[in-house]
Amino acid sequence: MRTITGLYDSYDDARAAVKALENAGVPSDDISIVTNKANGVEVEGQGSYAEEGAGTGAGIGAVAGGAGGLLTGLGMMAIPGVGPVVAAGWLAATAAGAVAGAVAGGAVGGIVGAMVKEGVPEEEANFYAEGIRRGGSVVTAKVDEGKVPEAQAILNSSRPVDVTARRASYNEQGWTRFDDAAEPYTPEQIEAERQRYRRV
Repeated sequence: MRTITGLYDSYDDARAAVKALENAGVPSDDISIVTNKANGVEVEGQGSYAEEGAGTGAGIGAVAGGAGGLLTGLGMMAIPGVGPVVAAGWLAATAAGAVAGAVAGGAVGGIVGAMVKEGVPEEEANFYAEGIRRGGSVVTAKVDEGKVPEAQAILNSSRPVDVTARRASYNEQGWTRFDDAAEPYTPEQIEAERQRYRRV
């Protein structure tokens, strides 16, 4: 199995990627989505875990993808350095455990630790976490080696961020790696990011 990842500026694009992966036969249990709460995704019947404090390993509500697909299991959690997110799938559950472990044992925690644990190189994991912090959505999938090209093509067909160009832009702004001790972006900062990278 290999973990593949896509970053999206639009939650709708990320959601389309999840649905296309499911339609191609990738099990919901092997897909995850994490999106910044600033995208306005509503979670039925759940309060905001962000108020509990990101550093406490805030819980996740119903993250398992049921018969209706992964997106029916969206829940809220808080990620250090990112703030409130809406998430579903294995990455969200792993991130919640990593947050709790980092609080208890000083390990690399949160979203970066969860991605690294599943085989995403640390440099890439830092970039994806920063992308979520700045208002984006990340889709990850664990797929068999033989299905990697097809699954990657699906992620690439849903208007993902150009990772090389975006990383270069972050670096030009002085960014080097995700900082889980940093303040989450404000709604105004996220809107500025959206305008900076807006597609016509």
